[in-house]
Amino acid sequence: MIESDPKTAHFIKPCHRNDRACLKLSAQAAVPILAKGIPSLGMKPLDPMDMEEVKANRAGLMMHFTNTKVLGLKHCKVLDLVRATDSTTITLKCSVALKGSYSLGGKLLIVDISGVGPYTIFIHDIVVKVKLNVGEREEQGKRYWTINSWKHSADVTGQVRFNFHNLFNGNVALAKQILDYANQNWHTIFEEVSPPIVTAIVSQIVNETTKLFNQIPIDDLALD
Repeated sequence: MIESDPKTAHFIKPCHRNDRACLKLSAQAAVPILAKGIPSLGMKPLDPMDMEEVKANRAGLMMHFTNTKVLGLKHCKVLDLVRATDSTTITLKCSVALKGSYSLGGKLLIVDISGVGPYTIFIHDIVVKVKLNVGEREEQGKRYWTINSWKHSADVTGQVRFNFHNLFNGNVALAKQILDYANQNWHTIFEEVSPPIVTAIVSQIVNETTKLFNQIPIDDLALD
């Protein structure tokens, strides 16, 4: 069992830095294992992922999402992985569902919107690129990677579908109009609403990756 030794990561195949095919395959094989979580490394599950709270105010739209579960990350496809001297960049394509509670108030593009209740967002084929700026530390003669900073970008090549229950205090007719508008203009709405949500998801992924790097020496993760 992988979990029997907290200082091993047998599910990761070490690769040379310039062997992008090997890096991609190795990362792909690790995705479902990391998504499941590795208790012996203190790594929490990423699928489902629990997000307690995401709060933001963007362009006059106040958003508050709570008790959200993100489902589907274990099926992410690794499109590319590039290792440089001081950075690692991974590109993933994922389809996920988010389910939780919401509070919205303000303007959604050109329309007024308000509501409190349960929500679901289905995102089909979101492509996320994450760049980790990495360094090294040494402990007891072994080298370990450190994540000094990170940044990401995201775009959807598939489609997004929004469903916010109890919009306008249960006004079904008005809610339907707004949801139809949102789902017809899903890409624009996604660009407006999604950044704080995507950032929260990527942040959790980076946090769990940091736990791996903190405990597994570089020599066990890479050939150079």
